Amino acid sequence: MNLRLFLPAALVLALAPSQADDVIRVGMIGLDTSHATAFTKILHDPANGYPVRVVAAVPASSPDIESSASRIDGYVETLSKDYGVKMLDSIDALVAEVDVILVESVDGRPHLAQAAPGIRAGKPTFIDKPLAASLEDAVAIFALAEQHGTPVWSSSNLRYHSGVVKAATADVGEVAAVLSYGPASLEEHHLDLAWYGIHPTEALFTVIGTGCESVSRTHTAGTDVVTGLWKGGKVGTLIGLRAAKASYGVQVFGSKATIQESAGGAYPEMMAEMVKFFQTKVPPVSAEETLEIFAFMAAADESKRRGGAPVTLAEMLEKAGK
Repeated sequence: MNLRLFLPAALVLALAPSQADDVIRVGMIGLDTSHATAFTKILHDPANGYPVRVVAAVPASSPDIESSASRIDGYVETLSKDYGVKMLDSIDALVAEVDVILVESVDGRPHLAQAAPGIRAGKPTFIDKPLAASLEDAVAIFALAEQHGTPVWSSSNLRYHSGVVKAATADVGEVAAVLSYGPASLEEHHLDLAWYGIHPTEALFTVIGTGCESVSRTHTAGTDVVTGLWKGGKVGTLIGLRAAKASYGVQVFGSKATIQESAGGAYPEMMAEMVKFFQTKVPPVSAEETLEIFAFMAAADESKRRGGAPVTLAEMLEKAGK
């Protein structure tokens, strides 16, 4: 008799990892974001055929961020009942039971402390956006990862949207400028662009590449315009929207052509890259690029404080200990 036919779906999913030696066991930390359930759904979907299961989690939330504190109970219930994820009381206990770590707290402030046990144990780690709330913590996370030889990365899913990929790979000749726009709501405990502006910021870097040297920012209550000067004279501009209708897009200005692409969510595409990371232990986004993105955002905040004056990324990285 096949007992699995008579078990609840959640229990079947919970049992599946233990019945195959090649299944990658994932542990989640946080659970106060819809990403926790959305990512688990994709990884567990039989149609995707991923040899991956989320098997354990440590719930955590931030009482001073309403969207964190008010939503976590529902996500914990879904993960427990629908996917058989075991809830644990400590990160150390989680690290002992899994192969890879996903830090899923919506708040970037605790990410360094939450990721540290897994990094020290050598467990490949993905830290969901934002990697951290500050450039200083971002530098500390990658320094710890380098010290222990642990692969660590972070990314917005917009990086993998077909429109962003097309804009990044299109033959437009020599790129002179790139424009990226998207929602950029603010959260007082984070770098301004790190909270939600991380999405259009990462799309900008995906298309234009690294090499930003300085940043200047124009700020109003409803809009930010952040302009970066890249090596070789390229200009990258980010428009962060608060007063306008929410939309994402990128535009590339080249010597042969100008193209414009819309952008949006790309969870399935990102999870395909995640599974590759689990299997190869090679981060698809380098620490250097992510640190440059954070230095860009930190420079934007400093430019705001200086009334829009240009600020170099080198200055920000030096202040952050990099």
